Amino acid sequence: MNKEELKAILPHRNSMLLLDEAEKIGDEAHASYTVRGDEFFLDGHFPSFKVVPGVILCEILAQSACVLIDKQLGEGSMPLYAGIDKVRFKRPVRPGDTLRTVCRITKSKGIFYFAEGTGYVDGEIAVKAEFSFALADKDSLCSQKS
Repeated sequence: MNKEELKAILPHRNSMLLLDEAEKIGDEAHASYTVRGDEFFLDGHFPSFKVVPGVILCEILAQSACVLIDKQLGEGSMPLYAGIDKVRFKRPVRPGDTLRTVCRITKSKGIFYFAEGTGYVDGEIAVKAEFSFALADKDSLCSQKS
C-alpha cells in the first residue's frame, strides 16, 4: 500500500501519517517510514542531536498493525490506542534512517485488538512493544463534547 491507499484505511493525515508504505505478508504487517529530518517532532528533540521520540516510534508500530484490520477500519471505525506494554528502545532513530516494522495481531476480543511489533533500522532492532487498541465509532467520537 502506498500513502494514498493507507489514507483509505487510516484516519491519520499530514504530519501524523507516519507510514510511507505497508503490506500484508501472511499474518504480519510490514511497513516503512523514512525520517526526513524536517518532521515537527524533531524540532526540539534534540536540536543538536535529532532523535525520533519513543512515542512516535510506538505510533508508527500501531499504524503498521492497523494494516492488518483494514476491512474493519474502512467502515466508520477509528483505531484508538488502549495500552502499551513491554516497550524497549534499543537504538536511536535519526534523520535519514528508514524504520522498517513487522507487526502482528496476537489476539482480538470484540472491538479490542492486541498486537506486538518490532521496528528495525539497517537490520538492528530500534524498538519493540506489545500494545492494544480499540475500534471506536467515528460518529460517536465526533459528537462527544470535550
